[in-house]
Amino acid sequence: MNWRAIVAIFTYEMKRFFRTLFQSLISPVISTVLYFIVFGAAIGGRISEIEGVSYGAFIVPGLIMLSILTQSISNASFGIYFPRFSGTIYEYLSAPISAFEMVLGFVGAAAAKSILIGLVILATSAFFVPVTVAHPFWAALFLLLTALTFSLFGFIIGLWADGFEKLQIIPLLIITPLTFLGGSFYSISVLPEFWQKVSLFNPVVYLISGFRWSFYEVADVSLAVSLGMTALFLVICLAIVSWIFRTGYRLKS
Repeated sequence: MNWRAIVAIFTYEMKRFFRTLFQSLISPVISTVLYFIVFGAAIGGRISEIEGVSYGAFIVPGLIMLSILTQSISNASFGIYFPRFSGTIYEYLSAPISAFEMVLGFVGAAAAKSILIGLVILATSAFFVPVTVAHPFWAALFLLLTALTFSLFGFIIGLWADGFEKLQIIPLLIITPLTFLGGSFYSISVLPEFWQKVSLFNPVVYLISGFRWSFYEVADVSLAVSLGMTALFLVICLAIVSWIFRTGYRLKS
């Protein structure tokens, strides 16, 4: 394992993150504050509790997941797309570093950035509502798995995209709507039975449900199912990345 190369890629990506600190960290926090103002104050005034949890506290795990998903995809996709765009991807491909080590550096950095943002949002939310984490281990596990999975997904998007506009298509048109419809701001149990069943086809439901359970022991689906679906998506992303490096798809074009 070429740890020096992995650390070099990881360090470079993290330095880029801190060079654009306002856009990378402050902007998501400001967005979260606005969500609290709009959803916590406006809707929270009409909905006092959901399953015994105050509405303001109930949406905290969903807000964190919303940021984790979008930031993981954004960081990882841009991280690998820019070397392709500038032509420096050939330096990575010709260097004595394996595909696994290259992915580990880029995806590890994207996941670390997302987790940092998630933790900052968690700390920020404590100024607005009382937040308790009933199961810190499971919360950390879901945070890590989600960040890694969607960083891998973003890595795939970065390899697939052949223009900057394509980097935004899937996050804007697919991931963000799925997150809003995945129980970020409500429990799917409040939906009519038909839409509850439809919601179960949304993979984001399982991520948010498991993460929320680790906070308040309140969930739309069981913990085992949430973990299983998250692990399944992670395996699918790993398989796709493996296929890309075996075939060279989009790596040299």
